Amino acid sequence: MDQQSAGFWRRLGANILDALIFLPFYLIFRLLNMSEDIVEGTLNILEVLYTLIVPVVWIGYTVGKKAVGVRIVRIDGQEITIWTTLKRYLLAGMVYGITLGIAIIVSAFMVALREDKRSIHDFIAGTQVIHG
Repeated sequence: MDQQSAGFWRRLGANILDALIFLPFYLIFRLLNMSEDIVEGTLNILEVLYTLIVPVVWIGYTVGKKAVGVRIVRIDGQEITIWTTLKRYLLAGMVYGITLGIAIIVSAFMVALREDKRSIHDFIAGTQVIHG
């Protein structure tokens, strides 16, 4: 790919910013005296919808990725689809869970050390995170 790959720190920053998006929802739900189980369940549903749909609608960006200037692209040059995000987040999430988180650490090293900066979930989905 002829575009510059995004490195570890930008990707981490984007993930932190994306996680912070849910803080106001948490605070509002708690102010409404919702039980912790309902708050957690609602936030989980919102997070899944956000990670699956926003990159598709916003052409590879999430709020965090847009803020740090990176986006998800498919290696084959096609548009990101819901199938891409399902593979990227849900299938990869299963791999991360099955390996008890070891694959997350491996992915972090892959992004830090590989020239193309691709992680396990990038390989599963056929994606790359680039500057742009």
